[in-house]
Amino acid sequence: MLPFLTQLSLEDTTHEYVELTQKLVKGMENLSRLREEDIEVGFSPKEVVYKEDKVILYRFKSQVEKPFQIPVLIVYALVNRPFMVDLQEDRSLVANLLKLGLDVYLLDWGYPTRADRWLTLDDYLNGYLDNCVDFICKTHQLDKINLLGICQGGTFSLCYSSMHPDKVKNLIVMVTPVDFKMKNTLLNMRGGCTLGSDALDVDLMIDAMGNVPGDFLNLEFLMLKPLQLGYQKYLDLPDIMSSQDKLLNFMRMEKWIFDSPDQAGEAYRQFLKDFYQGNKLIKGEVVIGEKQVNLKAVNMPVLNLYAEKDHLVDPSSSIALKQYVGSKDYTVQSFPVGHIGMYVSGKVQRDLPPTIANWLKARG
Repeated sequence: MLPFLTQLSLEDTTHEYVELTQKLVKGMENLSRLREEDIEVGFSPKEVVYKEDKVILYRFKSQVEKPFQIPVLIVYALVNRPFMVDLQEDRSLVANLLKLGLDVYLLDWGYPTRADRWLTLDDYLNGYLDNCVDFICKTHQLDKINLLGICQGGTFSLCYSSMHPDKVKNLIVMVTPVDFKMKNTLLNMRGGCTLGSDALDVDLMIDAMGNVPGDFLNLEFLMLKPLQLGYQKYLDLPDIMSSQDKLLNFMRMEKWIFDSPDQAGEAYRQFLKDFYQGNKLIKGEVVIGEKQVNLKAVNMPVLNLYAEKDHLVDPSSSIALKQYVGSKDYTVQSFPVGHIGMYVSGKVQRDLPPTIANWLKARG
């Protein structure tokens, strides 16, 4: 007989079984009352102010009478939906920034279709992003705005700030990969392959698939922590389901995780080959359209925010930024959480928004 079985009394086993059954019954009751609208993400009131193809620019409703005069544009990754920054009322970076008096815009890249197969990074950065920046500048009669780039959106914001430094007053990057050859960087961990990202035949993948399916990328992310992300969290469901609030939190997070747009083939090809495989960003060798990306041209104030326990973007990849940018006003701050914790951790949401708001206001 297995040793641990002899340590379980019939009374304890019965008690645990009854307790589990009660949680499951309560959980099923909570689930049965849920409706689609209950798990909508994107809490803060906003309006569409600009559209181009599938790209949408939102402006959030101000929470103060006189918001800070220079607006901030949040640039998120292409890989997931941007509403992680506004997941729900008590987990919203956007809501907290609004309360602190910032005027906040959000760029939504949309859902690429087969018609977008040939979109390039030039289309995204020197096209859509640049047009959104111009729209905001025109609306506020400004020459420059503030950028807040998150994850891949932070890498994009660095590239944009290098190519258009005259349009960016202050740059904030959050959980942003910079040095892509760090050992623990996302694609360098694929399947435990010692070749890292070089093992991937990007051209073959794009030529065969066209666009890269969002489900393919989801599986890749899950395989970084297969037991924790694909198994452990569902073992905790009985405890989660028995609480209406915890269940809603769980369902909103699951909805965001699996709401992954496909990736436009040519843009994905260049991003993987130039950034991951070539590590060209820190070498000054990335060319987007007809513009060369040189991080030394990023001469505006820079705030670099990273997560100490990030399993998607290794902290060392983000920290490397300091030695490559040309800014003389460079600030770095870390938070003791993982990648997702930067958006949803209660403690981080108490500390992160004031860090951003105070840093911006101190620079006018």
